[in-house]
Amino acid sequence: MFKHLLYGALPFAVLTALSGCSDAPEPEKELPTGEAKAENLLDMSSIAVDDQPALAKDWYKGAVFMEIFVRSYKDSDGDGIGDFKGLTSQLDYLTELGVEGIWLMPFSESSDKDHGYEVVDYRRIESDYGTREDFDEFLAQAHARGIGVIADYLINHSSGDNPVFIDANNNAGGKRDWYMWENTNPGWTNWSGSDSWHKGQYGYYYGIFQSNMPDYNFHNQEVLEFHYNNLRYWLNAGMDGFRFDAMAHLIENGPNQWAGQPENAAIMYGIQQLVMEDYQNRYMICEDSGNSLAATQTDFCGSAFSFYLNYSIMNTVKNGSTENSGISEWLVQPSLSSMGLLLANHDSFAGERIFEQVNGDEAKYRLATATLLTIPGQPFVYYGEEIGMGHTKNSGGDYLLRAPMSWTSEGGFTTGIPYRAIASNTANYNVAGQLADTNSLYHHYKKLIQLRKTTPALRSGDLSVLHVGEVLAYRRSVSTGDVLVVLNYSDSNQAVNIPLEESSAVLSPLAGFGSSPLTSSSAGELNLNLLPHEIRIYQY
Repeated sequence: MFKHLLYGALPFAVLTALSGCSDAPEPEKELPTGEAKAENLLDMSSIAVDDQPALAKDWYKGAVFMEIFVRSYKDSDGDGIGDFKGLTSQLDYLTELGVEGIWLMPFSESSDKDHGYEVVDYRRIESDYGTREDFDEFLAQAHARGIGVIADYLINHSSGDNPVFIDANNNAGGKRDWYMWENTNPGWTNWSGSDSWHKGQYGYYYGIFQSNMPDYNFHNQEVLEFHYNNLRYWLNAGMDGFRFDAMAHLIENGPNQWAGQPENAAIMYGIQQLVMEDYQNRYMICEDSGNSLAATQTDFCGSAFSFYLNYSIMNTVKNGSTENSGISEWLVQPSLSSMGLLLANHDSFAGERIFEQVNGDEAKYRLATATLLTIPGQPFVYYGEEIGMGHTKNSGGDYLLRAPMSWTSEGGFTTGIPYRAIASNTANYNVAGQLADTNSLYHHYKKLIQLRKTTPALRSGDLSVLHVGEVLAYRRSVSTGDVLVVLNYSDSNQAVNIPLEESSAVLSPLAGFGSSPLTSSSAGELNLNLLPHEIRIYQY
């Protein structure tokens, strides 16, 4: 089996498409040579495999992950910015909730000093978050609690302040071809109509997101090796895997061919072999908002987030029925068990905070949560989602979704002044208040997460849809027993007949989702009378 596929020379047709013309490209003018800086400022050394797995095989399968923005989670030193010491101090909270995996949003040194998606140095900890020793202690403490840690990896682009791009911009150190350059602006635009080519020192460089996020040139073998070495560096440090950002945009084959190009699959398959074959007990997942089902295939990423399923779940909840929501089609996808599940995340294209989407309606919120946590796959909960945290105050865009974590009614995120305004509903939706209230959203999440963790059918069972409409019912099955999930999305009582296909089966309610045992009829049917927005879960 081949390892880590690299690309050599590309067909002439592809090269001419990349240049934006149909004829042979004009020879580039000889550029002045600048002073190389990257090797002096960055650790760009080659890294060999040093595999020391911390967790058991398949630890991630069916596990619930928490997506955490370190800057917004917990501040340990009063400077108003979250850090690794603060995150470490809350690991017991995550353990008690039942979380078995953490997805860290970018934590490498960045130039944006906020979300971290403009990486300056892949191998250095963001200085705002503390030291490398702080990170290592966090990782060790997470592993001690059986929690795996995966990290956002920025594979598509670097920061414009990254020394490698600075060298490329100055034509120094042989790094020019690590990025995409043209003598004149080819005029490509991205999904929003914004120009994707930006003026550099000598010509124009490509950056599909914005000018300070130049895209790497993945036709260059050195770029792939650079990423391979960065990945090995963190895997050797004990990282349990990665979430690959903006994976759909690695290869661009023309002005309208900047997403979902076929070459992406081979690149990511090579990375999958590195992460999951060269190393043991690791996990990787890709962000491909265009075709997540394709990216999930074993010869591609192997796992990807189930974008659009999140819309289907939320539309079902908001509309009170599965009709026209698309959820039934998603539930029968054979690859669903390999996918990352979500209701929302740090990007506004994935949806607002759940509290905002349901206008504070807790019954609908609970139904969305019950759906997420009882279907096949790896559920990802966005930090604060488990307590109903809403949008931040006095902000806009994606920043709305990234408020400091609401630990107390006053905030509790920092002893100083938080770098960003707290969530608008912090007074009523915070950890301290919800821990004290056994009927809170937090305890709803905890019951479902713990139930998934301890019930094989919910964690890894096959799924069969038994009823659709205002009421959705499905069976999760393993050899040791089945679980029935029944969700009434409507705001009215519902009488339903569920074809259980097992006569005289005795069904016992789990975790209080149902009041008493039931028995199916001799014909294998189960008749239920459900209250509005009722959730029932039975084992049989």
